[in-house]
Amino acid sequence: MSKIGAIILAAGMSKRMGKPKLLLRLKGKPLFRYPLELAIRNQLSPICLIGGQYLKSFQEDSTDLMNVDFIPNPNYDLGMSTSVRMGINHVKDCTDAVFIFLADQPFVPDLVIQSMTEQYCNGIRIVRPKYNGKLGHPILIDKSLYKEFLTIDGDQGGKEIIKKYKNLTKILSFEDSIWGMDIDTSQDFQIGKQYSSIITH
Repeated sequence: MSKIGAIILAAGMSKRMGKPKLLLRLKGKPLFRYPLELAIRNQLSPICLIGGQYLKSFQEDSTDLMNVDFIPNPNYDLGMSTSVRMGINHVKDCTDAVFIFLADQPFVPDLVIQSMTEQYCNGIRIVRPKYNGKLGHPILIDKSLYKEFLTIDGDQGGKEIIKKYKNLTKILSFEDSIWGMDIDTSQDFQIGKQYSSIITH
C-alpha cells in the first residue's frame, strides 16, 4: 500500500482579493478548510499546510482537526515555490507520493482524489486533473520527482517539471469546470457562493 501525503499551499498574499481570502467563509466554513478536510477524508498522511502571515488564524480555525502539521513559511512573499519546497522537505522521508493542493479550491470532490490515487497505484508517476478542458489541481507526484521539486524558485509550482516529464504524466479529465475553480477575486467568491450548494461536506 502506497503512503501518500498532502501539501496544502496556503501562504499566498491574496493581492487580488484585497483581504485574506482563505479565511472567507463558504457555507460557514473558511475556504482553506475544504482541501484540508478533503485530504483528511481520503486518509492522506502526513498532511501539512504551509502558511504565511495568516497561519495563526488557520490554526485557530482548525482546532477540531487532528494530524495536520501547520508549517510557517517566513519567505512566503518570494512566491509559491518556497511553500512547495517546504512541503516536499516535510514529507520526503515518509511518503511514496504526495498531492499538492491549492488552498483556494473548495469544490474538488473526493472522486478526483480517488481517481488520481488509482492511477498512481497503477504505476503512473505524475497525475494531474483537467476540468472541462482546463488543467488544474491538485497534482499528485511520485517521490522519484521530489528532488526536482526542491529546485524550483519564484512563483511557480512545478509546471516546467511536469512538462519535462510529460511521458510519465497522466491527465485525468473531468467534465465539471467548477471543481477546478480557484477563488482569487471578490467576483470569484460571489460565483463560488452561487455554486456552494454542490458542496456536500
